[in-house]
Parts: sequence; structure tokens; C-alpha cells
Amino acid sequence: MDLDALTAARREEWARLDELSRRRRLTGAEVDELVDRYRAASADLAEIKTTAGRTPEGDHVSTILARARQRLTGGRENPLRQIPRFFVLQLPAALYRLRWTTLVIALSFIGIGAVVAFWISSDPALVATLGPQAQLEYYAEEQFTSYYSENPAAAFAGTVWTNNAWIAAQCVMFGITGFWPVMVLVQNAVGVGTAAAIMLAFDRGDVFLLFILPHGLLELTCIFVAGAAGLHIFWAWVAPGRRPRGEALAAAGRSLATVAIGLVLALAVAGVIEGFVTAQPWPWPVKIGIGALALGAFLAYMLVVGRRAARLGESGDMTEFETGTPTLVAG
Repeated sequence: MDLDALTAARREEWARLDELSRRRRLTGAEVDELVDRYRAASADLAEIKTTAGRTPEGDHVSTILARARQRLTGGRENPLRQIPRFFVLQLPAALYRLRWTTLVIALSFIGIGAVVAFWISSDPALVATLGPQAQLEYYAEEQFTSYYSENPAAAFAGTVWTNNAWIAAQCVMFGITGFWPVMVLVQNAVGVGTAAAIMLAFDRGDVFLLFILPHGLLELTCIFVAGAAGLHIFWAWVAPGRRPRGEALAAAGRSLATVAIGLVLALAVAGVIEGFVTAQPWPWPVKIGIGALALGAFLAYMLVVGRRAARLGESGDMTEFETGTPTLVAG
């Protein structure tokens, strides 16, 4: 093969392939031409490498083919362009799927906490098992409220944020076990109920609610959502339906892992409220109103925006292009 003769004969064809691969929009006919010229240039490159090895001409054709291949198959989407889709479609759709499970968990949590609080506080013998009288009285009168102001607001907000975000992430990540989210939720419900019992035993139940509600409305809701996400992942493993178990579990894990990211952001808001609002000497309607406003915004995002995303066919999972074609099943 005469390399110079081949180059002279194919130069215009290679240039045309390069021109087509650089165009932002192609007609149907131009796409067909791009495919045909891509195949022809591939054959030319194979012949050049077979007879002459690596040459400048071959490298030139290889570069053109690489650009054409990317034009045909599509390049990786800019990650920054995924951000709007994540917050407008994927995350709210994933949260919307959890709405009923979240409600059941919330009612169960409140029920367990209330039973523990009133059961312990109504029996002095049970209250005494929690510690010495003086220590419990100090907790009710001083320690419970000073907890929110004994450290700088920024440091305190950061501490409670990271702690709650870690709890929420655990509920999602270890949700496949089934028992982990339940254990975390029951443990926290008992803990909240026990604290309420001590406050009730010393006639400070109103103080308990006033200091818990501003940040707790959003904070506890986020924990409920995390528990719901973990249990949904567990259920996808237990009852995969018509899909293979591994595929069902992977889809649930991908779609609901987005919830953990969203909850980290929501818990940051709850941490700011706990650090900068709860301990302030403001009127309680103002402080509780701020917490209720934050919860209302979260629920509107979860239910209103999520419902719209679900109607558009979103589930919170990645696209088929990103995950690969799923296995087809009957029914």
C-alpha cells in the first residue's frame, strides 16, 4: 500500500467525517452519512496500521474517528447539568414514594414516646430508677434548657447537624438489614419519651415541648423519612416482585440513596434552627413558627413537587442510559 496515495485519495472523505462529527445538529441523512464515513475511515485506519504501523496519518485518522465515535454514542453529560434534575425531579420523586411509610413511622414514634413519657412519669418508683432525685431535678430545672446555649451557636449547630445526618445516613445505608432503621427509631423514641418523663415528673412538660418543637419538627421528620427509605430498601430485597432480586435491590438503593443527600441538607436547616433559634429569648410563637415554616417547606417539597415529579414518571432512580438496559419481565 502506498500511504501517500491513500492519504491523497481519502483526505476529502476524512475531512468530511471530521466536519460532520463537529456539527452540533445533524439531519437524518447526515447521521447516515456519518455512520458510513465512520465505517470507511475505520477500514482505512486498519489498513494503515496493518501495513505501515503507527504513522502521523494514522494518528490523524484515529483522532477523527474518536471524535466521530463520541458524536455517535454521546459523551458523558456535564455533572453540573444534573443538579437541576436532581433537585426538581429525582429527589422529590424519591421522597414522595416514602410519604405513607413516613406517616406510619411518625405516628408510631409519637405513640411510643408518649407511652414511655406518661408511663414513667406517672410512677415515682420508675422515675427513681432513672437516677438520684437531685440529679433528675437538676436536669429538669437547668440542664435540659442550658444544653441549647452552653456552646457557641455555630459550633452547636454543626455538632447536632453532623450527628443527625450520620443517624439518617445509617438508616438508609443499613436499611437492607431491616432491623437497623427500626432499632434507631425505637431507641430515639424511647430516649425522647424518657426525657419527657423527667420533665413531666417535675411539672416542666411545657418547657420540654417549647424547647423541642422549634427544631424538632423538621429534625424528627427527617429521621422518619430516613427510616422509611431504609425499610423500602429492605422490602425491595424481601419482595422484589417480577424483577430479579439483585436488580430490584439495586434500583431501590440507587433511587433512595438520593434521599440521604437531601436529608443532609434538610438537617442542616434543622441544625441552624436548633443552634440559632431554640435558645433565643424570643416569643415562643415566633420560634415555633420558624420551625413550623421549615417543616411546611419540606413537606411541600416532598408532597407537591414530589407528586409532580412522580406524574412525569420519575422514581428517583437514574436514567436507563446511566444504569444500562434493565432485564425485561412479563406482566
